[in-house]
Amino acid sequence: MTVLHLADEGEAADLAAFLSRLLHYDRGAAVRLQAAGTALAVFGRPPSFEVLAIRAVRLAKPYENGLDVTLDVTVSAGELLESVDEAAATAAVPAAVTGPPWAGVMPPRGGWRPEPGLPDADALRAMVAAAVAEFRSRTQELAPEGRTRAELDRIGREIWSRTVGETALPVRAVHAAQSLGFLRGKGDPGLFSSGAWLRLRTPYGSIAVRRAGLGALGVSVR
Repeated sequence: MTVLHLADEGEAADLAAFLSRLLHYDRGAAVRLQAAGTALAVFGRPPSFEVLAIRAVRLAKPYENGLDVTLDVTVSAGELLESVDEAAATAAVPAAVTGPPWAGVMPPRGGWRPEPGLPDADALRAMVAAAVAEFRSRTQELAPEGRTRAELDRIGREIWSRTVGETALPVRAVHAAQSLGFLRGKGDPGLFSSGAWLRLRTPYGSIAVRRAGLGALGVSVR
């Protein structure tokens, strides 16, 4: 069994929290793990947000079981969470699962360049709060017969597809960052682009999303 030795108890706790939040939105969630040396990236896709969430985890040493070059596998988020031992700062990699379609399409590993115009963290949090309040207000104003799933989805798409300031980043990406615990603490996030992808990067994790209208241009399939 492949054992991951995390840098410390805090890294183990943060990984467990990230997995728990993913499972809150999808009890059958899968995650793709990519590791090289002492860096581990955990990719997940909470279905409510239509974005790719990425949690970077520091390892104390390269993983075991003879895998001394790279690790790239899609596993059950629930099984990985069960294997996390916070006190020992370890996690055992579960057996691979057949990955969902999104797991075959990853953002580029390099070529990211800064994008201007992103508001600071406080403004982003206020933006999400205002959007949530607007959604609640508009749906509560609907007559009972008009409160259909299709209408709720339409209102949600209208609100969450809006862009942030003068950037091309959809508000749903910021909402995802807030909901997954990435938009907290001190320090402002940054916005980066590479090909068809935008990436909202914070000290606690990143949200990646493909820019509308660019199709598969610049997408890296692995």
